[in-house]
Amino acid sequence: TRETLIKNSELLGIPFRSIGPSIMSGRVVDIQVNPQKPTEFFVAYASGGLWHTINNGTTFTPLFDHEMVMTIGAFDVNWDTNEIWIGSGEVNSSRSSYAGLGMFYSPDMGLTWEHRGLEQTHHIGRVIIHPNDPKTIYVASLGKLYTQGGGGLFKTTDAGKSWESIFETKNAGIVDAEYVKDKNLLFISVWERHRKAWNFVEAGPETAVWMSEDDGQTWTDLSKMHAFPEGDLIGRIGFDVVLDQNKEWILYACIDNQNASRKQKEEKEEEDELKTDDFKEMSLSAFQNIPDSTWNLFFEETGLSNSYDAGTVKKEIIDGKLETADIYEYFHDANADLFNTPIKGLEIYRLTEKEKAWKNCSNGELENVTYTYGYYFGTISASDQNSSSVYVAGVPILYSADGGENWESRNADNVHVDHHCIWINPRDEKHLILGNDGGINISYDGGLNYIKCNSPAVGQFYSIAVDQAEPYRVYGGLQDNGVWMANSTFEENVGWHQSGENGWKSIMGGDGMRVQIDSRDNSTIYTGYQFGHYSRIKQGEPSHYIHPKHELGEDHLRWNWQTPFIISRHQEDVLYMGSNRFHRSLDKGENWQALSGDLTNGGKEGDVPFGTLTVIHESPLHFGWICVGSDDGFVHVSKDGGQTWTNRSKGLPRGLWISEVMWSEHDENTLLVACNGYRNDHFDAYIYRSEDAGKTWKRIGDNLPKEPVNCLILDSKNPDLLFVGTDHGLYASLDAGMKFMKMQGGLPEAPVHDLVIQNRESELVVATHGRSIWIANIEHLRKPKDAPWLEAPEDYSLSAFNEPWNPWFRQDGPFLTFYIGEITGGTGMITLIDSNGTAIANKSIGYYSGPNEIRWELSELVGEKLDTGVFRLVWRNSDGEELSAEIAFE
Repeated sequence: TRETLIKNSELLGIPFRSIGPSIMSGRVVDIQVNPQKPTEFFVAYASGGLWHTINNGTTFTPLFDHEMVMTIGAFDVNWDTNEIWIGSGEVNSSRSSYAGLGMFYSPDMGLTWEHRGLEQTHHIGRVIIHPNDPKTIYVASLGKLYTQGGGGLFKTTDAGKSWESIFETKNAGIVDAEYVKDKNLLFISVWERHRKAWNFVEAGPETAVWMSEDDGQTWTDLSKMHAFPEGDLIGRIGFDVVLDQNKEWILYACIDNQNASRKQKEEKEEEDELKTDDFKEMSLSAFQNIPDSTWNLFFEETGLSNSYDAGTVKKEIIDGKLETADIYEYFHDANADLFNTPIKGLEIYRLTEKEKAWKNCSNGELENVTYTYGYYFGTISASDQNSSSVYVAGVPILYSADGGENWESRNADNVHVDHHCIWINPRDEKHLILGNDGGINISYDGGLNYIKCNSPAVGQFYSIAVDQAEPYRVYGGLQDNGVWMANSTFEENVGWHQSGENGWKSIMGGDGMRVQIDSRDNSTIYTGYQFGHYSRIKQGEPSHYIHPKHELGEDHLRWNWQTPFIISRHQEDVLYMGSNRFHRSLDKGENWQALSGDLTNGGKEGDVPFGTLTVIHESPLHFGWICVGSDDGFVHVSKDGGQTWTNRSKGLPRGLWISEVMWSEHDENTLLVACNGYRNDHFDAYIYRSEDAGKTWKRIGDNLPKEPVNCLILDSKNPDLLFVGTDHGLYASLDAGMKFMKMQGGLPEAPVHDLVIQNRESELVVATHGRSIWIANIEHLRKPKDAPWLEAPEDYSLSAFNEPWNPWFRQDGPFLTFYIGEITGGTGMITLIDSNGTAIANKSIGYYSGPNEIRWELSELVGEKLDTGVFRLVWRNSDGEELSAEIAFE
């Protein structure tokens, strides 16, 4: 178990430092506000834990960093008793919505936590503490994401000692719930959805809204009432229930309607201009009727004329050498499908206690609000003060002052898109707190203006990279927050509010993906956004788009959401990129060759590209020795630069996502592979090692807990040093993967998505998907020692310490950093002794088994000024063991 790996770890003394970023914040999933003092509230981030503020979001304190999981779906707070109930497992059903382990309970506002069952729920949509009985809890479970089971409405009356199911589903789960205290009514939203790695069916026949008037014993299907949208294509439903001035309830529902949009269809039919989508199902006779002028204009505007001749292509289609659908396939873009698929999308409906009939109050179709991914939203909130004042969450935030008759945007320039939470002050309808993919925003004028509260570093990084500058820079791509870069020495602080300069700089928008840097100049950057849209970027020059295309008439290329892309470190003009095929450029992306056929099992029918390459790695020892892995479990090896390929999947688990492939820098035939079962709801750690370039495999890391592996990295100096990032943290092995130990040192138990080692500085850079970027010095792991040791800097500058100090400004340090290692954990005494043998400072130091980095803040211990000279640093433990090292203060 993870607890065992922590208990037996010899690496807990290695500290990690956070370099942020916090500027873009991260995805919020739930907010709970103190009704008596709204400057105090809790915020749950999707994979960044639970945070608490008592100063209106100026600062936050994390409270859920080291539990069994960090991913949260929903929570509730009893402000009278200081109890918190967390339902783990994000409910948004996104690509990185991590499964939870049921319910967690805190009796003391988050200081301590206990697990309280429901382990098989996986993803929890709502938690409700009964307003009259704090031991009665309702839990709305959406259930498993990629397989069936775990969904339903659960209830406990003994504070989680036992649970009963009070609403069962067949193929669905419960995504939303509300208890109306004044009416003793329970409302729930059932959502049927089926997700696979290759397809997401966002709707189903079980989707409905239900109401119970007897605490869940009997239920009424409100979706059967008049005018509710019909059919099996109704997706996620979020709702809010308020009481009007007559104390009758009003239910507002935001509905993801996956039915075809009549309005968009009519607009399309009215267009005269030829579009690429027109060719998807175009008949040959219809094609022959296209005027040459229209055809030639289409060729010019789409850029086809840069590679093909309009007349030649038209003749080849008429002669049957090409099909009309080949034109569509040439331009088909999975990213565009997210926005351009003609469905109704968001609709707003209202149901009242008095009328018992639904009313569509979407004012026509609300376009450009949730697009095709309404599954990602599902939040609507009405004011308790004024039941006609309503906000709905989507990509923007919308507001209606008249109960949904008319809508307007209430986004602002300092408000991120993609909203998930809307809290309206029950005593002041103009006071809002929003939670979105960019953190927390607060408004006091009904959403006209906002304060942004983004001090927590909760970025969801997909990838990480470093350059060779001094100091070196860190680059990373984030979920819905683009690509950013900063110096590795950056320290998070609020000083940038004054200077106007944050240490993190944005490079690109969208969902940020892989980053590669040309080490020859440390300024040529390759990066991009989802589905393989990459560019070459250099300061002072326009960015250059470098996305490979298939030939007209060939099968279209399938690109993974996180498309693999690397620079050859043997020759940095050479780039490698993977779709379902392997692509190489010899000229920095100006021209591409597809050197392979399909290196997957051929893809599957669905609305998510599948049968794609996920990882590429080139041997550090041999130019052109390439290994690739796919999302459907295939590993291929090439030793001639990608010209020929050998399938090396035999001996690996079938059908699991290949999350990492890695050649050794110490032995040319040593190859490591990580397989990930997250998209199968299969949670185990699969790492395999081959010593014959993939001909045979041996599973390693048997003592790792059951946590899917996202990444791994072999050290270039110590052949036995291996780091692994999982859905729940970071592990290291000092014996080539035979056994692993947990690494903490301040690092939260957030998902680790990527790892890189900056060799010159001996620093491990960790990209978490929920708690931004962390760095640790691993020099003493790269050169392990057998005997106890103490290491201090040979000289130490006192200039910073002896500078005039202003007591009216808070200052930290300076620090003296030293290291001790190969000792048994405990407590020791560190002493600073001058040249006369006089002990001028002592401090009790706690340490762990294994290497320890210890920082001693001298200003706490030595008075106002230190003299220069040679000193001795002496460490003694309780058993009388002693270690010492000399240090020169200059």
